[in-house]
Amino acid sequence: MIWLSLVGFLVAGLSAAYIIRWMGGRAAMYGETMPQRFHVGEVPRLGGMALLAGVVASWLLGIWQTHAGDPGSLRMGFWVFWWIVVLLPAALGGIAEDMTQRLTVRYRLLLTLVSGGLAAWLLELNVTRLGLPWLDTLLGQVPWLGVGIVLLAIAGLPHAFNIIDGYNGLAGMVALIVCLALAHVCLQVGDRALGALLVCLAAATGGFLVWNYPRGMLFAGDGGAYIWGVVIAVASLSLVQRNVDVSPWFPVLLLIYPIWETMFSIYRKLARGDSPGMADALHFHQLIYRRLVRGVFHDDEARRMLKRNNRTSPYLWAFFMLTVVPAVLFWRNTLVLMAFCGLFGVTYVTAYIGIVRFKVPDWMRF
Repeated sequence: MIWLSLVGFLVAGLSAAYIIRWMGGRAAMYGETMPQRFHVGEVPRLGGMALLAGVVASWLLGIWQTHAGDPGSLRMGFWVFWWIVVLLPAALGGIAEDMTQRLTVRYRLLLTLVSGGLAAWLLELNVTRLGLPWLDTLLGQVPWLGVGIVLLAIAGLPHAFNIIDGYNGLAGMVALIVCLALAHVCLQVGDRALGALLVCLAAATGGFLVWNYPRGMLFAGDGGAYIWGVVIAVASLSLVQRNVDVSPWFPVLLLIYPIWETMFSIYRKLARGDSPGMADALHFHQLIYRRLVRGVFHDDEARRMLKRNNRTSPYLWAFFMLTVVPAVLFWRNTLVLMAFCGLFGVTYVTAYIGIVRFKVPDWMRF
């Protein structure tokens, strides 16, 4: 795994450097009036290309290692090619949007659904248990419900990562931590092949983060968010399907922050009579940027915005770790994991309302 992660890190990092130096002007300019914009100047949103290069290169190396004798006992056979096939529709669609900004939400959702359909077909993914007896009985009686959950997860999680991808290092660090947490449990149950795939994605994400945080020289864009979402969704479903010791609620708690952010955003927009696909600046991370992070009053405008941008992500990293720690500790215990999911929902809503109403203690602002 060390060699695979090194290759993934270097290929992604060097590809990112090439994009910054030579391909920055190839992508369509991000509009100054976009509500999600919190930077000055034109920053390339083609980090997904670097991530894709790093992930595919390390996975192909893993296939070659396995074919050459498998010294690491990773068992990354030719089935890994199917993972690449599953990933490509969503990844290439996201990268196309980053370069043209002409793909509507409908078409991007369709491409992630294609990835979900390919996963259900080529990887034979299905959800046969949810940790509750009556639901497990229902899934056994109506198998297509499990396939529907697979499609929903693989189509939805990429867009959830896209929603939280608002500040330098935020979505990238969340993805990296999730990959390592999933890989840890994979190794606990002896699923080294799946763990290796996740370590490769974590390493490629690290290569991207070298340029993304704290300097903000490259953004992940839709392509990067879709790569994180598809691979993590497929890996989470595979882990639960292949290992009965792992609770289905382990990946749910691990990913509850982007999942809940998406669900709450849909509810919030529908309550106002807006379309769920319409962009706004009222996400949790955007409120933290505006109301918790103290302003910087020296340097030029670009440096001031960059410093405030970089101070926002650590708030969300700490908030996110409140779910990662119990998920990793109690990955077998369904009831405990469900309780922590409920606790997160209550904490999120309470914190959101407090920030909206300016009821935030001064010690939390820096």
